Amino acid sequence: MLILPAIDLFEGKAVRLLRGDYARMTVYSDSPADVGRDFARQGAEWAHLVDLEGAKTGETPNLETVLKIKRESGLKCEVGGGIRSLEVIARCLDAGLDRVILGTAAVQEQGLAEEAVRRYGDKIAVGVDIFTAPGAGLREGRVAVKGWTEDSGLEAFGFCRKMQQAGVRTLICTDISRDGAMKGTNVGLCRELQEQFDMRVIASGGVSSLEDVRQLAALRLYGAIIGKAYYTGAVSLREAVEAAR
Repeated sequence: MLILPAIDLFEGKAVRLLRGDYARMTVYSDSPADVGRDFARQGAEWAHLVDLEGAKTGETPNLETVLKIKRESGLKCEVGGGIRSLEVIARCLDAGLDRVILGTAAVQEQGLAEEAVRRYGDKIAVGVDIFTAPGAGLREGRVAVKGWTEDSGLEAFGFCRKMQQAGVRTLICTDISRDGAMKGTNVGLCRELQEQFDMRVIASGGVSSLEDVRQLAALRLYGAIIGKAYYTGAVSLREAVEAAR
């Protein structure tokens, strides 16, 4: 299993939100490229990059910062947030980024996801950000859009099925209730995804200990994203990378 440490970008800075709340933002670094270089030193192969401003507005104000992280770290980079057209997808991939994540665009325009996959194959991933009640599984969750500020009303299980039918190979699933809360990952949700769908699943939200990493690796997931746990020192990225192997 891959470990993908995350950098969430806002106004060119590395930040973290609590459960997607922009009013509860913590700035961890004024130099995201330095953070990316540390990821590489700790043994990571990939970085998961999110333009939080873009996620709300549909633009890409942090793209130059994303490209700087890629250049200076040497990591493979996937990027999401505000990517809602084939033109922006092409701009990101032509600039050398390794994978583009569709979120709101995939929900609101399935044809875009289908065309993107037709053109770019495995370089396209879809992020499904899920509202769930405590203890609920994927089938009870709904998909959030626009930087988690809106509920699409779509049932998450059905949406994932449509994405698989569209040819999407990589699915990034975030349990919003766990994100940034340091309360552990939703292993049951990840197990359900792994069992129900023939896609490469990346778990996101709540990974806060090496035990979380081990449990996810035991499910044979494709990857897991680590965010706040890295920034607070709760998890050694180097140890997480080793545990995932």
